[in-house]
Amino acid sequence: MFAMIQLVDSLISLYLWCLFIFVILTWLIHFGVVNTQNRLVYLVVDFLYKITDPILRPIRNILPNLGGIDISPIILVLALIFIRNLIVVDLAKLM
Repeated sequence: MFAMIQLVDSLISLYLWCLFIFVILTWLIHFGVVNTQNRLVYLVVDFLYKITDPILRPIRNILPNLGGIDISPIILVLALIFIRNLIVVDLAKLM
């Protein structure tokens, strides 16, 4: 059971890192620091988009339009941290 808790914790942590990297890369692309014409950059951004967008899209649909500001990654980070704390801390106390 403890191994399962560690696996879930590791997967959530890995997903959080992917989300942070995706957000930073989109900022760098938007400000012209990174060019998506580079094949490696395109592959990394495309991969991160494919794994983050299916979870971010429903959050974006629920949130009101704030102009050019997308706060869905912030909501997702808070939700993932809450879930991780709920699973890891509370279930670890039961053991």
